[in-house]
Amino acid sequence: MSDVKTTLGLKALPLARLNADDWMRIGLLSALIGLIYVVFHLQGNTTDIRVFGRSSLTWMIGRWGDIGGEYSHGWLIPLVSIGLVWCKRKELWAAPKKVCYAGLMVVIFALLLHWLGAKAQQTRLSLMSLIMVIWGVPFYLYGWQVAKLLLFPCAYLIFCIPLNFIDSLTSPLRILATLVSAGILNGLGLRVHRVGSGLFSDASNEFSFDVAPECSGLHSLLAMTALTAVYAYLTQKTFMKKWLLFLFCIPIALVGNIVRITLVVLIAAGFGQKVAMGLWHDYSGYPIFLVGISLMLALGSLINVDYRKVWNEWKQSLFSPTSS
Repeated sequence: MSDVKTTLGLKALPLARLNADDWMRIGLLSALIGLIYVVFHLQGNTTDIRVFGRSSLTWMIGRWGDIGGEYSHGWLIPLVSIGLVWCKRKELWAAPKKVCYAGLMVVIFALLLHWLGAKAQQTRLSLMSLIMVIWGVPFYLYGWQVAKLLLFPCAYLIFCIPLNFIDSLTSPLRILATLVSAGILNGLGLRVHRVGSGLFSDASNEFSFDVAPECSGLHSLLAMTALTAVYAYLTQKTFMKKWLLFLFCIPIALVGNIVRITLVVLIAAGFGQKVAMGLWHDYSGYPIFLVGISLMLALGSLINVDYRKVWNEWKQSLFSPTSS
């Protein structure tokens, strides 16, 4: 008979051959899934109930479609998270498994956080607690080794939660982008002056632009942050390198938006404001985002280089007798 495989501690055996521990795990898992359904779907939302109902998930999905589209990529995040778990499936199967009560503490804390979010009408807190429950349940049932493998895939779900404080970044991002763009344009010899988030021609009123909140670069920043996080997790070799590449996503997104604004003004100066605000303004975000992805890939490769090894090889080739 072929070897019996185990999946997260539950043996692939006929029901009659399941032991008491298997039945306990099945019962606990079923109860916790039911608890998640009741707490987060039936009683997860306490704000805008007439619009979104009681489900925190319905509230979140509704916010993905808000005007501005900062979180329009949100539906991709759970799919990526599931894909990351799938990539770890062999390690999950092979990991030692035992009940860990620290995981139960995580679940209890998450439920308290959900209660606090419901009382404060902060559905975002409830969604944060849902992520903690999703991670805490396998932590409790199967132990730290399984929880450690699931830590990033579960934490990655944070990127699909619409965070309200993010909206406050639009004004600083607009000011920064226009400030740098004005400096670049004046450096190129195009006389431009900036007023707030507006750029105006000093020549003969050829153009005037105001960087709207939708053009602040926030959408690109959020999308680039989510993309860089998973890319760093999959490609970088050490914890520090993962974080270093992840933090680079902020300047990458800012540079992309500055380049976009600068090019819009240059096109307006050369071909008129109508041309600049037409096809280029509407669709330039896509090629600029591809440039950002290229920068991310290049930085990832540079960070992963073993510079000590390269330096030693260079010294050896430079000072070896055969090099002369």
